[in-house]
Amino acid sequence: MISDPAPHIPAGATTPARRSLLRAALTGTAVLGAGLTVGSGSATAAAPVVRKRPTTAEEALRELSAGNRRWRTFREKHPDETPAVRQALTAGQHPFALLLGCIDSRVPPELVFDQGLGDLMTVRSAGQVLDEAVLGSLAYGVLELGIPLLMVLGHQSCGAVKATVEADESGEELPRHIQYLADQISPAIDRTEEGDARVDATIDANIRLIRSRLAAEPDLAAKVDSGALRIVGARYELTTQLVHRVG
Repeated sequence: MISDPAPHIPAGATTPARRSLLRAALTGTAVLGAGLTVGSGSATAAAPVVRKRPTTAEEALRELSAGNRRWRTFREKHPDETPAVRQALTAGQHPFALLLGCIDSRVPPELVFDQGLGDLMTVRSAGQVLDEAVLGSLAYGVLELGIPLLMVLGHQSCGAVKATVEADESGEELPRHIQYLADQISPAIDRTEEGDARVDATIDANIRLIRSRLAAEPDLAAKVDSGALRIVGARYELTTQLVHRVG
């Protein structure tokens, strides 16, 4: 079971009030809300500077789909980048989706979904490989920030998957740290296909494998069972810029 380590609290400072303040500081949720404004003046007269974000997985998926449509049709809005939003976000964060993606420079989640500051929490590793740091980071987003959607985002022409498939076929040992990645991806190799089709099929299989591993984590599974979290797999196509569901 993966969970974030609690912050160190000196002796004599473990009152419930102090713990609440520390948690607020850690999660960055002290005062940010739909009605937060910059500057003084009447709260009823000033307009909110942070747009209303999705609060459910279904709303989050719709927003991501709309953003990806803007991206692939060159109609990006580049939301939540204004000076007012930047100032408002110093008070806290309320991201509506948690993305586990690959490190590939061609697949930055904030761009392919046309989202801005404070909208997405992203964790990236080659081939979306899970380790304790990645799992702890994902658990933090779900358990501490209450993010309702966790998306495993793979992509076309994944280099980590290709290297894994080629090393498996040749028997070649990869450099030590890269071999660690291959060892994590290799259970997803689709041996029913050959050549480039094997690499492509393994990309999808790896997305499904990682999604199933996350869904089996007790803390995350409890959130799924309660309806507070949805875990989905998706894939980004470099040739069309389309994100579509996998599994």
